[in-house]
Amino acid sequence: MQSVKMYTTAVCPYCTRAKQILKAKGVEHIEEVRIDTDPVQREHMMQITGRRTVPQIFIGATHVGGCDDLMALDAQGGLQPLLQAA
Repeated sequence: MQSVKMYTTAVCPYCTRAKQILKAKGVEHIEEVRIDTDPVQREHMMQITGRRTVPQIFIGATHVGGCDDLMALDAQGGLQPLLQAA
């Protein structure tokens, strides 16, 4: 199972939904980076993704995007293979 890293804030319904989807797919550990408490990480997230919104989800080295992107990837059948990639 690939590692999952998610840039989040404390009160973000999309972050919560993304975590629920990933856990339903068998992800046991999500590395959360709280950008609301760490401005350096917020700046880093914007540099590497070009986006300001959360969540920003990485599966392994792949930037999936936000919650809508995660749901679209799952609907296309691409989420499980990405999680399972070695």
